[in-house]
Amino acid sequence: MRTTVGIIGAGPAGLLLARLLHNAGIDSVVLESRDRAYVERRQRAGILEQGTVDVLRAAGAGERMDREGLPHDGIELRFAKRRHRVDFPALTGGRSVMVYAQTEVCKDLIALHLKEGGPLLFEAEALAVEGTETDRPRIRFRQGGVEDVLECDYVVGCDGFWGVARSAVPVGLGRTFERTYPFGWLGILADVAPSHDELVYARHDRGFALLSMRSPSVSRLYLQVPADTDAESWSDEEIWAELERRFETDDDWVLNRGPITQKSVTPMRSYVHEPMRHGRLFLAGDAAHIVPPTGAKGLNLAVGDVVTFARALAHRTGTGSDELLDAYSATCLRRVWQAERFSYDMTTLLHPAPDATPFENRLQLARLDRIASSRAAETDLAEAYTGFPIG
Repeated sequence: MRTTVGIIGAGPAGLLLARLLHNAGIDSVVLESRDRAYVERRQRAGILEQGTVDVLRAAGAGERMDREGLPHDGIELRFAKRRHRVDFPALTGGRSVMVYAQTEVCKDLIALHLKEGGPLLFEAEALAVEGTETDRPRIRFRQGGVEDVLECDYVVGCDGFWGVARSAVPVGLGRTFERTYPFGWLGILADVAPSHDELVYARHDRGFALLSMRSPSVSRLYLQVPADTDAESWSDEEIWAELERRFETDDDWVLNRGPITQKSVTPMRSYVHEPMRHGRLFLAGDAAHIVPPTGAKGLNLAVGDVVTFARALAHRTGTGSDELLDAYSATCLRRVWQAERFSYDMTTLLHPAPDATPFENRLQLARLDRIASSRAAETDLAEAYTGFPIG
């Protein structure tokens, strides 16, 4: 097989890249190790920044998002039983976010690609990326028990931290930066209407809690727990009782309860691989960087990566210049490190550390009070949450 761009991974990054390349008249082949049903039910992110929303619309993939997604003009911070709303449009010149699950983004992009795009191969496991320092890199893959080779001009690895793309960068030619947090998130899906019309981020002495949603009838909620927690060790009653404690306010707000349909524990980690390119291999999304979910940045960073690559390759096709391709890593990393900074700030702002001293706990409250009382501090949060410029 032969194509211009070989894309490993049919998550939102790989699928969106294929769509952007198709719209630019550039052919690609997408290899995905899982089947279509798995990709379309894989629960991940649910917050789309303003820039991501704009990109999906411009790519022709925003119709169902605009019809079924939940626009959000702010978030609520809770601490010391206080409630403070951060008004995004008022602080950012009109920017906001959209609640629309990654599963739905993938469904939309898969349907579009199968209707209008190039090859999208499910159950095609990438085995290795070879020849990245030549002008003819190739991907060895296996589908249906048969091994094959995809020859490319460029390879883009959108296959996550454990994928073959990142491991194809020779040891010693890159640097990694990482931090592992001593806690995780116990997350649940519940068949109950959200208890608030916007996301609620709660800092409590017992730990962080987040109220989110997937639809008007499905709630997504999280509790800070020790990193080694087994989700099944928490009963439904224990989860709801703990959520009620951490969301407690001085007014008459009530948390809606309902049947819990899913439980899982998400680890908290920060990671960056530099550079994000080796020869004709380009890393995107979790293959290059991971953020703790507190800042809602993971999916949005991946979108920024593939938009940057698609623009650079279109520029190369139109002008013959490699200038933007050569700048890919540096361009992406400027945005990545700002997102890492914001995600770290939000995590350390809202999560009491297991060994935190009373002094450190009071500092968290002081930081939250500063956001609630200073327009400048509040604006910094709103600008970062709604998204850094792409490119």
